[in-house]
Amino acid sequence: MVTQQLKGGGTPDDADLTHADSLAREIFSDVANKWALLIIESLGERTLRFTELRGEVDGISHKMLTQNLRMLERNGLVGRTVHPTVPPRVEYNLTKAGTALRATVAGMGDWTHRYLGHIEASRLRFDT
Repeated sequence: MVTQQLKGGGTPDDADLTHADSLAREIFSDVANKWALLIIESLGERTLRFTELRGEVDGISHKMLTQNLRMLERNGLVGRTVHPTVPPRVEYNLTKAGTALRATVAGMGDWTHRYLGHIEASRLRFDT
């Protein structure tokens, strides 16, 4: 898979997932983890505070949510707004790029629902 939308001085090699040191592979590695995908899906078109988001992503620890939100913010997929209140109120939402990625995440969810029975049967056959 090669992405041709290069900005900021990137080269075609930067967008090539087949190159071990490409920026595309680094980004793919960042967002293709279970927590990042679940955070993206949970945010959807909403703005959530940290504790609300943690409640939406079952099983995620405080540390993992913090790490993944920072990574998603660094990659421009999640926006973080700090409101100057005491205590500070911090809210998270998907950026335009994050919303575009969410369509892919939703497709993966649809695929999972469609093939769940097939995968379960395959695992059972393989494991016996």
